[in-house]
Amino acid sequence: MINLFWPILIVVAANTLYNICTKLTPSEVQPLASLSITYLTATLLSVLLLFFTSENKDVITEIQKADWTAVALGFSVVALEFGYIYIYRVGWNVSTGSLVANISLACVLLIIGVFIYKENISFHQILGMALCTIGLLLVTK
Repeated sequence: MINLFWPILIVVAANTLYNICTKLTPSEVQPLASLSITYLTATLLSVLLLFFTSENKDVITEIQKADWTAVALGFSVVALEFGYIYIYRVGWNVSTGSLVANISLACVLLIIGVFIYKENISFHQILGMALCTIGLLLVTK
């Protein structure tokens, strides 16, 4: 059971720290300057962790195995972080900004899962999406 949930725990812990740090990013700092430091740190940490977690210690060889998805992920992550910084700068509270964004994301991914990846959707999922939509309306009023 722990093998199933440890990645969820990491995502929740990291996302909690992420949202707190994003909320606390000083307003006088240009967001992309802050993100440059963020990604320099992430790059150094990724290379360091590669050495500890990979049997192949050749960074260049491992990087050469990557495809277009790595570049697309880079674009999406910068846009995500930029968006989150502005979620808080325009006035969203930490208790609701991330909630609204993540519930909206879950609903969009459910639709993408059904139409693009041909995943099955259950009545419970449809009901959950409807409740999420009602929740979004209640939280944002």
